[in-house]
Amino acid sequence: AAIEKLKGFADRVREKYKDQVSSMSGEWKDNLYNFAITTYGFTISGVLTVEEKLARLDAQLPFAALAFKGKIEQSFSSEIKKALAG
Repeated sequence: AAIEKLKGFADRVREKYKDQVSSMSGEWKDNLYNFAITTYGFTISGVLTVEEKLARLDAQLPFAALAFKGKIEQSFSSEIKKALAG
């Protein structure tokens, strides 16, 4: 059920942040979503692992984006929680 709720996650993020996101791609393989997103010139890549009662995001930030780590984590967390609640 959690995977189904998150399948449209990328589309919702792309639409909501369309003014900030210049590129976004991703692919599901079983319960793993491998993605890359470019925002403000920074490319963030990672894997969203979805289990029955857990969603874990592992992302790699470029060094220059580390100053925005908290805001990025908060944005991703908020969007994943919204998707799972919906």
